[in-house]
Amino acid sequence: MAKRVLVKFSGEALAGKDGFGIDTKILNYIAQEIKELCENGIEIGVVVGGGNIIRGVSAAADGIIKRTSGDYMGMLATVINGVALQEALEHLKIEARLLSAIEMKEIGESFIVRRAKRHLEKGRVVVFAGGTGNPYFTTDTAATLRANEIEADMIIKATKVDGIYDKDPAKYDDAVKLNTITYDDALKDHIKVMDDTSIALAKENKLPIIVCNMFETGNLLKIINGDLSICSIVK
Repeated sequence: MAKRVLVKFSGEALAGKDGFGIDTKILNYIAQEIKELCENGIEIGVVVGGGNIIRGVSAAADGIIKRTSGDYMGMLATVINGVALQEALEHLKIEARLLSAIEMKEIGESFIVRRAKRHLEKGRVVVFAGGTGNPYFTTDTAATLRANEIEADMIIKATKVDGIYDKDPAKYDDAVKLNTITYDDALKDHIKVMDDTSIALAKENKLPIIVCNMFETGNLLKIINGDLSICSIVK
């Protein structure tokens, strides 16, 4: 059983059916899933994307906004989501701390790895916001970086599907689920798990990547307890 894990949620998942903004029902559901892990003694770090508010690449697509500025806008979006998640956790009486890669002392603490580990040791959920603090890196890479820094046993990418497929299962009925793949297979162009930088970082540090369906209640705890039939693993 894993002792410390990092869970990555997409920003789009927070938007619900509207496709934009924050659906508080989904926010509360995610907080409930995290609460279950806390109650079972798991130390939890969380990274949430910002795509429900703005994506840096899209913002800079027509050249009016520079890519670097677009990416910083995306990082700020992750801070908004991080504040929302911290509030949802505290609403459930779960202690949480928002640590941002971009300093904004009125909103959250600045990211320092020793501080993050100390919060985890005290049983607090640590929400990592602001991406890596640098443009040109995705929140997937930020999640893998933070997972390595806090020495997590695994990173769980919570998505809308129950694992990794050889092609998009939403588009192809004959898509085949891949229960276990290697890092090198995950780096192949036709299998989209995370971006190449994050996979390479996981490979270098032998960090397992788990892909699962976040909308199946109790999945996160089952996976941490060793049930890998409901997910896919990159190792």
